[in-house]
Amino acid sequence: MNYIVTTSPHLHDADGVAVLMRRVLYALLPGVLLQMWFFGWGVLLNIALSVATAWTVEALMLWARQRPLQPFLSDYSAVLTACLFAVALPPFLPWWMPVLGMVFAIIFAKQLYGGLGHNPFNPAMVGYAILLISFPAEMTRWPYPVYLMPETLNFWHSVQWSFMGTLSHSSVVSIDALTGATPLDALKTGLAQNESIRTLRMQPLFDTWVAVGWQWVNVAYLLGGMWLLYKRVIYWPIPVGFLLGLVSLSSLFFMMDSGRYVDPIFHLFTGATMLGVFFIATDPVTAATSPRARFVYGLGIGVLVYVIRTWGGYPDGVAFAVLFMNLTAPALDVWLKPRPFGR
Repeated sequence: MNYIVTTSPHLHDADGVAVLMRRVLYALLPGVLLQMWFFGWGVLLNIALSVATAWTVEALMLWARQRPLQPFLSDYSAVLTACLFAVALPPFLPWWMPVLGMVFAIIFAKQLYGGLGHNPFNPAMVGYAILLISFPAEMTRWPYPVYLMPETLNFWHSVQWSFMGTLSHSSVVSIDALTGATPLDALKTGLAQNESIRTLRMQPLFDTWVAVGWQWVNVAYLLGGMWLLYKRVIYWPIPVGFLLGLVSLSSLFFMMDSGRYVDPIFHLFTGATMLGVFFIATDPVTAATSPRARFVYGLGIGVLVYVIRTWGGYPDGVAFAVLFMNLTAPALDVWLKPRPFGR
C-alpha cells in the first residue's frame, strides 16, 4: 500500500485569503454607502481610481518580480487596500492624488517587502500618511454634509473637479463654498483660539449628539465590524483594547475639564474611529498575533489616537497611531508570547 506523506499543515481552513478579504469588503459596504450619501459621489470616484491603480501597479510589480499574476490578483488584497485607503480620503481631491498614494502604498509599503504577508506596515495607512504629510491643505478639506451644502453636486460635477479642477455650475464659483474643516479639525482649531466646547458645538457642523453625518457613518462601520467579529474574520482583543484606550483617556480628561476636553462619545463617533477600530487596526499581517499582544497593541493605538487628536498637529490620528504601533508589533509578540502548554 502506498501512503501519501505531506508536511504540515495537516488541517486546512476552508476560508482562504480571498474569502476573508471579500467578507471585509462586504462589511465595509454600509459605511461606504453612507459616506456617499452624506459627502457625495467623490467617495465612489476615489474608490474607482484607487482600485484601478492598485490592480495595475500590483500586476506590474508581480510581473517585474516574475511572480504569477492570477493567484495574487484574485485574492482581493489589493482591492481591500485600495478601498480602505480611498474611504479615508476627502471626496474632493484631484485625480492624481489617490493614484499617487496608491502607487506608493502598493510599491513601497507592500511589494518591495515581498507582497502580502511580508509587509510590516499597513499599506493603506502608508499611502494616506504620505498624502497627508505632503498635501495637508487638500487632505483636510472635506465637503460639508449634504444637508449643509448650498448646492447639490452630481457624479459629473465630481468628475469635473477631479480631472479638470473646475465646476460648470452656475451658482458655485469655487469648491471652497462646498468644503471646510471636519468636526475634529473645527474643534481643534477653535480650542486653540481659546473658544469653549459649548460655543464650538453650536456651529451648524455639529448636532446634539456628535456631528452631522459623521456619527451615522461611524455607526455603519461599527455594525460592519460587529459582523466581522461574528464571522470570526477579526478577533476581539484589538478592537476592545483600541476602544478602552480611547475611552479611558477621553473620559479622564473630560471629567477633569469638560470645557476644554470633549466627551468620549464624540471621539467614538467622529473621524475615522470605527473604521480604524475594526478595519485598519485589525490587519492580520501588520498587527500583533498573540492574544495579550493584540490587546496591548490595540490599547496603544487608542491612546495614541487621543494624544494626537488632543495635542498633536493633525486633527485625526488613526493613521499615525496604527503605523507607530506596527513598529511595536514584533516586540509585543516576543514580550507577551503565550506561556507554553504545561508550564
